[in-house]
Amino acid sequence: MTASATVADRPSRTARPRRRRSSGRWLGWLYASPTALFVLFLFLVPLLLVLQMSGSDWPLLGGNQGVNFPENYAKAVTNRFFTDSVVFTVTYTVITTVILLALALGLALLVQESTRWKGFLRTAILVPSALGLASASLLFYVLYSPIAGPFADLMKAWGFTFLGTPAGALWSTVFLIVWRYAGFYMLLMLVGLQGIPDEVYEAARIDGAGRWQTFRGVTLPLLRPTLALTTVLCVTGSLLAFEQFYILTKGGPDNSTITVVQLIYSVAFQGPNNLGVAAALSVIVLIALVVVNVAQIRAFGQKEDAL
Repeated sequence: MTASATVADRPSRTARPRRRRSSGRWLGWLYASPTALFVLFLFLVPLLLVLQMSGSDWPLLGGNQGVNFPENYAKAVTNRFFTDSVVFTVTYTVITTVILLALALGLALLVQESTRWKGFLRTAILVPSALGLASASLLFYVLYSPIAGPFADLMKAWGFTFLGTPAGALWSTVFLIVWRYAGFYMLLMLVGLQGIPDEVYEAARIDGAGRWQTFRGVTLPLLRPTLALTTVLCVTGSLLAFEQFYILTKGGPDNSTITVVQLIYSVAFQGPNNLGVAAALSVIVLIALVVVNVAQIRAFGQKEDAL
């Protein structure tokens, strides 16, 4: 083989890896295109439309009537139910998040250490998670019914109703949500617990740490990423609560259980039928969600760096 032939072969050899890299790059874009289209048409386009609607005079049946930028936001924050809905939503979020995360962590520790009944416990706790929230709300609506529910006679004899008072409606809905989502968050906690190496616990036992000291000094710090994820999911879901209150209470009694999302629905499709004001409320909720989630992530990140 001559030197000229060797030199002539070099471009073809170096061109092959470049062709493979370019084809692999296009193949990656091809695989990612369904998700990209999904995000584009089901998130970005609706988001841009909501932003446009929030600054426009947009009746439900009238279409875009022109720019109405400051007035929509002014009407949104001065709505007579705005403050009450925000206070109730935050109260519900705090109660639900604390109970759910504490219960989920306790259940995860239980099914992790249990040996004989581990499979049964995991299945029993996870079964409610397979039920849709709307279906679970309808199930509990019948359960709480003072006419057809299984506790109807007891409620008549004792003179109480589950959904007849503001406190009763709140705690009855919280019980539904805890029953429905405890298994899901338990599963997330269990995955985080199983990711902690056994050597760390063995080292803690060798150092003479007790069960509580091990939990506080080993389990909780190493479980912080899982706690951050579950907290963000729980807070976001609670702030956007709609189905359970719409089915169980319809915002009652006496408009005491109106959430922010219920208020958006009411402004858009009931009464005012004003999509512009409803979109302004949606933008306010979106900004609040971003701020709350960023604050949570930073708080957990600072605690992790401090360790």
